[in-house]
Amino acid sequence: MAFNLISTFLVAVALAMDAFSVSMTKGFTQKQITKPQILYYGLFFGGFQALMPVLGYFCGNVISTIVEALAPIIGFILLLAIGLNMIRESLTGDDEEIADYFSFKEVTLLAIATSIDAFAVGITIALLKDPLLISSAIIGIVAFIFSIIGIFIGKKLGNYVGDKFQILGGVILIIIGIKILLGF
Repeated sequence: MAFNLISTFLVAVALAMDAFSVSMTKGFTQKQITKPQILYYGLFFGGFQALMPVLGYFCGNVISTIVEALAPIIGFILLLAIGLNMIRESLTGDDEEIADYFSFKEVTLLAIATSIDAFAVGITIALLKDPLLISSAIIGIVAFIFSIIGIFIGKKLGNYVGDKFQILGGVILIIIGIKILLGF
C-alpha cells in the first residue's frame, strides 16, 4: 500500500485533538503563562505525539495488545487525577496562585496522557510500511501547532469568563479522560 500524506495528516489532526483540548484548558486556567511556557507545552505535547508512534513501531505486536488494552485506562487515570486536583485546588480558594503555576511534572503527565493513542498508530505505521520518520514528524508538528493554538484560544476565553475556569478546566480534563476510556 502506498504512503498517503493526506491520511497521515488527518490521523495527526485526530491525535492532536486531546492535546488541543488540554492546552486550551491550560490557557484559560494559567493566567500568567509566559511565551517560554507556551513553547514548553507545544514541545512536550508535540514531542510525545512524535515519540509514541516510534515506540509503537519498534515494539510491534508483542506489546501492542497490552498497551492497547491499558492505554485508555492509563490516559483516564492521569487526566482524572490532574482534573480532580485542579478542582480541589480551586475550591480551596487559592485560585490566583494555582492558575499561574507551571509544573514540568504536570505538563509531562498531560503530554503522556494525551499521546498514548499515538503508540497504536506506530504499530499501524509498521504494518502499512509507511515511512516512520515522516509520519512521526507530521504527527508531532500538528500536535505542537494545535497545542499552541489551544493555549491562545484558552487565554482569550479565560479573559472573557473570569476566575472560575479552574473548576471548568478540571471538569474538561476529566471528560477528556472519560472519552479516552470509553474510546470515543
